[in-house]
Amino acid sequence: MSRLLRIKPMSMLSQEAGEVGENTLKRSLSSLNLITLGIGAIIGAGIFVLTGQAAANHAGPAVSLSFVMAGIVCGFAGLCYAEFASIIPIAGSAYTYGYATLGEFVAWIIGWDLVLEYAFGAATVASGWSGYLNSLLQQLHIYIPPQLCATPGTQLVFFNERWMPLATLPAGVDPSQLQHATGIFNLVAMLAIIAISTVLVIGIKESANLNTVIVIVKLGIVGIFLVLGGYFIVRHPSLAFHNWHPFFPPPDGHGNFGYMGIATGASSIFFAYIGFDAVSTAAQEAKNPQKDMPIGILGSLVVCTVLYILVSTVLTGLVNYKALNVADPVAMGIDATGVSWGSLLVKVGAVFGLGTVMLGMLLGQSRVFFSMSKDGLLPKWASAIHPKFRTPWISTIVVGAVVAFMPAFLPIDRLSELVNIGTLLAFTIVCAGVWVLRVRHPDMHRPFKTPLVPLVPILGILTALFLMSRLPAITWTVMILWLFAGLVIYFGYSIKHSKVQALPTAAEGD
Repeated sequence: MSRLLRIKPMSMLSQEAGEVGENTLKRSLSSLNLITLGIGAIIGAGIFVLTGQAAANHAGPAVSLSFVMAGIVCGFAGLCYAEFASIIPIAGSAYTYGYATLGEFVAWIIGWDLVLEYAFGAATVASGWSGYLNSLLQQLHIYIPPQLCATPGTQLVFFNERWMPLATLPAGVDPSQLQHATGIFNLVAMLAIIAISTVLVIGIKESANLNTVIVIVKLGIVGIFLVLGGYFIVRHPSLAFHNWHPFFPPPDGHGNFGYMGIATGASSIFFAYIGFDAVSTAAQEAKNPQKDMPIGILGSLVVCTVLYILVSTVLTGLVNYKALNVADPVAMGIDATGVSWGSLLVKVGAVFGLGTVMLGMLLGQSRVFFSMSKDGLLPKWASAIHPKFRTPWISTIVVGAVVAFMPAFLPIDRLSELVNIGTLLAFTIVCAGVWVLRVRHPDMHRPFKTPLVPLVPILGILTALFLMSRLPAITWTVMILWLFAGLVIYFGYSIKHSKVQALPTAAEGD
């Protein structure tokens, strides 16, 4: 058991953080790059898809309070992430932090868990991106063969000048009178992942600059929605008051609506916050990580929480929450204002927004692989650095290739909940790690200090576990099976090749 709980010495982490040369990651990211990286990874599916679903299925107009609750949970975790990132400016995020405080076995579990979070999350977002892009192109009367825009076996029909899944055809329409097609594979989603992976191979600086430009465009479009929607609500207050009433719909007996619906909604939209933790995976590429990482993590979290609350409030004021369980709720909301070009603009924003989410997730996944490989827990190819681009190119390509096939062939439905439970587990371990490190090394230099320790870490742990308890049972089953598969790899390969296990004695965090 003592072998499993060996921690990675702080001296080893400090040495890795100070490495330079062509075999190391290139430090090229500023605090602005890190903030926009976080915003780019966060603002996407949460605003463009999950807001409407959470309102319609779980919380009603009180979905804005669900975002407040989720933001508070993220705030506790974000403070802990910021302290770790300032102390340990190493790629790897929660995996590295767990290794330094709770031991190798816990580190492996969280690293394998992050694979679930980032890889499957990117695949889910790619499917959404494909849907929005196809919808945008069809609105412009540009048609991609429908067989290449859906997963195998999906039945599609041509209605109102656009291809749509047969299951979403409005009631009363006879499908036998419409043109049919059957999906072969989602080529659009596959190409999206391949394109993002290519950008990440070429270079993190180039990726960050592209991301910054896209984030500016995306925030501008979100701002336009808030202005148009807010102006319409001011001019039609009776409509908004009608849609906001009752603010807490009556409970349905299954944990939805009422006051408990706020928590259920918060757990369902937690996917919307995946991204701020991806900032910490880029710590080894920040110019001044001790200063820039806390700014990047907390800055992106604050900006996105405020935007989520505003968008959900305006959206439920424009459209009754019962009608928002659609793939493009924000487009529906802006259509309600009567602004004809609004739907087109929102779809453009969704295409850009979901693209940067994919970039952030794939960036995080390849950096976690890089860190685990550097520690000997994965094969050496996963930490190979390209001599010119100075990026972990092989792991980026491998991850991109695997993820590209997921949305192309797999009809993924409840994947966002699976990603939610992975994220919340990571938050729990990071909060616990900060508390443990404060006890073991109270005098360690901390460029950023989490306030009110151990209160903040304890609240972070409890709130994350509470939201995990609100998730469907199937998510717990899948996570347990996923972790079991990871343990087979750990005991079959990782423990035999671990650099920490090769140390002469158990490390105590020297």
